Amino acid sequence: MYDWANSAFVTTMVAAVLPVFYFDVAAKGLAEYEAASYWSFSQSAAMVTVALLAPFLGAVADLSGRKLQFLRAFAWLGITATALFVLVGEGDWLLASILFIAGQIGFSGGNTFYDSMLTDLVPEEKRDMVSSQGYAVGYLGGGLLLAVNLLMIMKPGWFGLDSALHGTYLCFLSVAAWWFLFSLPIFRHAGPHLPKAVVRLSAAGYAARGFGRLYRTFRNVRRFPELVKYLIAFWLFNDGINTVITMATMYGKTIGIGTNDLIAALLITQFVGFPCTLLFGRMAERIGAKRALYLSLAVYAVIISLGYFMTTALHFYLLAIVVGFVQGGSQAVARSIFSRLVPRRQSAEFFGFLSVSSKLSSSFGPFVFGLASQLFKSSRMGILALLVFIIGGMIMLMFVNLDKGRIEAEEADRAAAAA
Repeated sequence: MYDWANSAFVTTMVAAVLPVFYFDVAAKGLAEYEAASYWSFSQSAAMVTVALLAPFLGAVADLSGRKLQFLRAFAWLGITATALFVLVGEGDWLLASILFIAGQIGFSGGNTFYDSMLTDLVPEEKRDMVSSQGYAVGYLGGGLLLAVNLLMIMKPGWFGLDSALHGTYLCFLSVAAWWFLFSLPIFRHAGPHLPKAVVRLSAAGYAARGFGRLYRTFRNVRRFPELVKYLIAFWLFNDGINTVITMATMYGKTIGIGTNDLIAALLITQFVGFPCTLLFGRMAERIGAKRALYLSLAVYAVIISLGYFMTTALHFYLLAIVVGFVQGGSQAVARSIFSRLVPRRQSAEFFGFLSVSSKLSSSFGPFVFGLASQLFKSSRMGILALLVFIIGGMIMLMFVNLDKGRIEAEEADRAAAAA
C-alpha cells in the first residue's frame, strides 16, 4: 500500500503534471531550453541532498529500530511540500524548484527505509515477486490518480473549477491527500514485524554511532566484491532510467507535444506497467533476475535512441507504451537483486549506502541532460546523452556473479551473529 501511496508523487509530480506546470507557469518568461535545464538541475540538487542524508539515517535506523518512524517523517515532508505547490504562480520557478527538491527528499529519503524492509518482511525466494507486486500496485495506484488528475485539468468544470490552472492546483492537493491516506496501513501494521532496537542510546549517541557505521560501510563495502561491481552497474543504468522518467514530459514539451497528449501518454504507461511489472517478476523467477534486467536495459537503449528522432504525439504515445513494458520490472528486479547481495543484519545501512551512492550518481543524468541542452540549445542532445548510462550499466552488469555475491552476504551475516 505504500507503493500505491507514494507512486502518485512520481506519476503526477515527477513525470506528468508538474513538469508541464513548471514549463508553462513557474518558468514563464524563460527560454524553452532554459526551463528544461532548470528543471533538470532541480532534479540533480534533490538527488545530492538525499544522498547526503540517507546513509546516516539508514545507519541510525538499524541501531534504533526506527525504520518506520523515519519513513513517516520523510513521507510527511514530501506530503507537505506537494501541498504547498498551490502557492506557486507565474515566474516562481525558484520556489517551485525548492518545493520540488523538498518533495523529492521526502519521497526518496523515505524509500531508503521502505526498501530496506524488503529483507525484514519477505523471504529471499519471494523477493523478486513481492518487489514486482509492490511496483505493479504503485503503477495502478499512481495511474488511477493520474487519470483523475487529467480530468481535473481537461474538465475543470466537473470539479467546480473555472480553469485548467485551478485544476492543476487541485491535482497537487489530491496527491498530498492520496499519499497521506494510503500511507496509514504501513504505519499502523508493519511495526511489530520489524527488527527492534539493537542498542538504546541518547540522540548524540545514535548520531555518533550512525557516523561511525557510515564510515565503516564505505570502508567495508570492499569486502563484497560482487556487490561493488553491481553497485557500479546500478549507478549507471539507474541514472539513465531515472532521468528518462523525470525528463520525458519536459522533453516532450520542448519539442512541441501538447500537454494533454503528454499526460495521457504517461497515463497509458501506468496501466501498461501494472500487468507488465507482474509479468516481469514471473519472468525473473523463470529466466533469472540478471537476464531479465539485461532485457529491460536493452529495451531502454532502444527507447532513448528512438526518442532522439521523436517529432509527433503519436511517437510519444508509442514510446510511452514501450516504457510501460519495462520500467517497473527493471526497477523491481534491480531492488530484489541488491537485497540478495547485502547482509540482512545491516540491510538499512546498506540500503542507505545504496541511496547515497545512487542519488549522487543520479544527479549526473539530469545534469548531463541539462548541460547538453544548454550547450547545443536543444534537448534532443540531452536525451541522446543518456545512452552512455544505459550501455555502461549493461557492460558492467556482465561481470557480476550473483550466486557468489549472495554467499558473501550470508557469510557476513553468520560472522556478525557469531560476534
